[in-house]
Amino acid sequence: MNDFLRIHIRGWTASFRYPGMMFQYQPTLPVPPLSTIYGLISAAKGEPVKPDQLSIGYVFLSNGKAIDLESIYETKKQDINKNVVKREILFEPELFLYINDLSFKEYFLKPHYPLLLGRSTELAMVCDIKEIQMEKESNILIGGSIFEFNDPNIYGMIHALPKYITPDIPRKTEGVGQYCLVDTDFSGKDRSKKPIRTSIPYFYDREKEWGIAFHGG
Repeated sequence: MNDFLRIHIRGWTASFRYPGMMFQYQPTLPVPPLSTIYGLISAAKGEPVKPDQLSIGYVFLSNGKAIDLESIYETKKQDINKNVVKREILFEPELFLYINDLSFKEYFLKPHYPLLLGRSTELAMVCDIKEIQMEKESNILIGGSIFEFNDPNIYGMIHALPKYITPDIPRKTEGVGQYCLVDTDFSGKDRSKKPIRTSIPYFYDREKEWGIAFHGG
């Protein structure tokens, strides 16, 4: 058995911008990229936490999707133009974050900076922190996360996503990976978002009855 932290985080809305989409209609990714997760962990700790420093896994769920109208300001030299774009948002997001370093519990009990699930307006709160034990199992259900291409059972949206974004201005990406994004409803209400049963071993959360793909570390 291996020891992990499971941190349950909730928000009112969330949105995760498609890489390269800057103007007009702004769709959201169905699950957060690694850069968002490491940004959230860095905010909790109060200093940058990079993928090579910490192994993490997560399951992300939401309760629907809507389109919001958002005002943006486009600047060019001395000119400022106001525009309105349509932005997809995810309703009632939940993040179950798994960390292999138990010392991070103190950072989420008292985060150094506000926790966000997407943009600066999308505040999130820690609902529960629990120390659990897990081991790898096969023939289990997985979903609600991003997966590398080492599992033949995986299917879903494919994207090249950043692993980490530097805090310095101008911001830069460090590492880009090809991932399969699996949008999942583990409650069974939305039959179009069924979890995937896989024969590949993953760490298994017996209480939640889902597997977790870990990244970094």
